[in-house]
Amino acid sequence: MKITLKPLGDIADEIMEELRDRVGGIFHCPVEIKAGFSDLAQAYNHERKQYFSSKLLASLKKSQREERVVGIADVDLYVPRLNFVFGEADIVSGTAIVSLCRLRQEYYGLAPDEASFLERATKEIVHEVGHTFGLGHCPSNKCVMHFSNGLADTDLKEASFCSSCRPKIIL
Repeated sequence: MKITLKPLGDIADEIMEELRDRVGGIFHCPVEIKAGFSDLAQAYNHERKQYFSSKLLASLKKSQREERVVGIADVDLYVPRLNFVFGEADIVSGTAIVSLCRLRQEYYGLAPDEASFLERATKEIVHEVGHTFGLGHCPSNKCVMHFSNGLADTDLKEASFCSSCRPKIIL
């Protein structure tokens, strides 16, 4: 298996490289960074002042040929019926998108914490890749597949799969 990370919009190279290394360490497979796309305007909803994640995911699917692809965006994402999402995945195409926006403490008016931010981003990427393998949300609040309704949920869970979810990942 191979995972490809693609920046959507302007994402610092250092962040992409750190996430590549962390995700590779969890899945024990090659993780590459390839060019994404920078025009996110087609997914922007002026009323919500957010980006519709499904539209960005659809654009990502059209350009992918790798086994698993995760688009990394630094904009606020939503899907209908939810205030926001940290990410979204499509099992059929093996693609996912993750937003860094609400994973930063600065979004909530708090002091920056780079270590927490990178840990949260790693967890959300691993979570969305888990969905591409067909995994649903796990009831164990420590499992990376547990649903995150906010930062507290993301901080509580680990960046790894529980003993029930791990065997379902076929590498």
